[in-house]
Amino acid sequence: MSLFDNIWPGWFLYSEDEPMFYTSLLFWIFFTAFLGLYSLVFSRMKVRNIYLLIVSLFFYFKINGFCFLLLLFSCLVNYLAGIIIERSKQKKLVLTVAVIFNLLLLGFYKYAIFITDTINQLFATRFQMINWLTYLQNKITGGTADVYSVILPIGISFYTFQAISYLVDVYRKQVKTVRNFLDFSFYLSFFPQLVAGPIVRASYFIPQLYQKYKLTRQEFSHSLYLILKGLFKKMVIADFLAINLIDRVFDAPLSYSGIENLLALYSYAIQIYCDFSGYTDIAIGLALMLGFKIPVNFNAPYQATSLTDFWHRWHISLSSWLKDYLYVPLGGNRKGKPRMYLNLLITMILGGLWHGANLRFIIWGAIHGLALAVEKFFRNLSPIRKKLNVFAKGIFIFLTFQFVSFAWIFFRLENGTKIRQFFYQLGNHFLPYNSWSDWSVYRNVLLVFVLGVLLIWTPFRLKEKIRGRFIASPLFIQVFISIVMLTVISLVSQTSLQPFIYFRF
Repeated sequence: MSLFDNIWPGWFLYSEDEPMFYTSLLFWIFFTAFLGLYSLVFSRMKVRNIYLLIVSLFFYFKINGFCFLLLLFSCLVNYLAGIIIERSKQKKLVLTVAVIFNLLLLGFYKYAIFITDTINQLFATRFQMINWLTYLQNKITGGTADVYSVILPIGISFYTFQAISYLVDVYRKQVKTVRNFLDFSFYLSFFPQLVAGPIVRASYFIPQLYQKYKLTRQEFSHSLYLILKGLFKKMVIADFLAINLIDRVFDAPLSYSGIENLLALYSYAIQIYCDFSGYTDIAIGLALMLGFKIPVNFNAPYQATSLTDFWHRWHISLSSWLKDYLYVPLGGNRKGKPRMYLNLLITMILGGLWHGANLRFIIWGAIHGLALAVEKFFRNLSPIRKKLNVFAKGIFIFLTFQFVSFAWIFFRLENGTKIRQFFYQLGNHFLPYNSWSDWSVYRNVLLVFVLGVLLIWTPFRLKEKIRGRFIASPLFIQVFISIVMLTVISLVSQTSLQPFIYFRF
């Protein structure tokens, strides 16, 4: 048996130790091969859509194993629910049942263990949750995976919210029901944005399924630019800061001085932005290369001049989803100021809980909710001029960044003990334990940190100028820049693959 025979079948199987993330070489090998086959089918619309559906399910299988069966189940249920809502006389009842089903499915995987443990602690019981998907996987494969543990399927939060938005929009008659099951499955499982967003509305994406493939020279260059930018953000900035500073400090805050803890906090603010927006850049670039457009999810959030402005720029698809499908149905600002502030607080707390079953996410959401309510209260008393001078704008940007970074403490540190240790070091041991000369070990970290600072605060016009120059440059220059960028990324990137942060949510 040849070496090829040993390797080839394994490439098509799921490996828990080597999932096929966008930062892995294996992904780009497969994507290049699938792109070559795509060139044979892209002109035939139905064949193209079926082909991309199969590819999307394959990529999801390579990332998340047999959880692709759960995705298919969600596709089937929500496809049927959409048709029933359209035809039924009890539309609201059907919508309610369908939304509850989606939330229960999401809740089982995200909150089942948390709820079970809480009940067991409160009532001295010994309940155990059984993961039926793992049980089925064991039966099929002969595996011995633990059926009493519930592992969160990657992307379930995103495609569940996407399905709910579709059902609500069908109910509101803002989008037509998708008649073809394969087309609906393609919409819900399109691989570039499947596992970490953006959350794409059906009204935005589904019409593209019935449009002819079109990719201009400028669009191809733009997609290449976005992919390179995303890989650079993720692998050069986010991963480097995480491994060489953030994880070390936040795992043991008492082992580091207050200033090192503070540096880790600001680095985490940069990391989570570069990690998440880097994924989005890659997703938008991949989709564009395949002839589809998905919406922008970040718009220089750390250049926001207020917390409200920040949430118009950060994770835009989730912010708009929470507004349209939670805040507005709760009453929004239509039922008086006190109710508006309460609705805002509830929305942000539930937005925090969406990230996971942990008190720290609830606290993080509550901090943002309370701050947004206070900000709106004072803005109503004394509206701020829309046009700020450069100095005032800089002050507001700085203060907003400080507050957002403060809130990240509760988002990132795993428990109350570490949070207390973080603040203890800030208040009691702020200066470094060793001499400043020992900080030479942080030389590379500080270099990448400064690079991250420059990235988040580079003026929009300059960024657009750089992007425009790349797109307008000749192909051989783009190839040269790509080779240089990929070389830098490969030299700086870590030896082990680092999952995207929002894969956990």
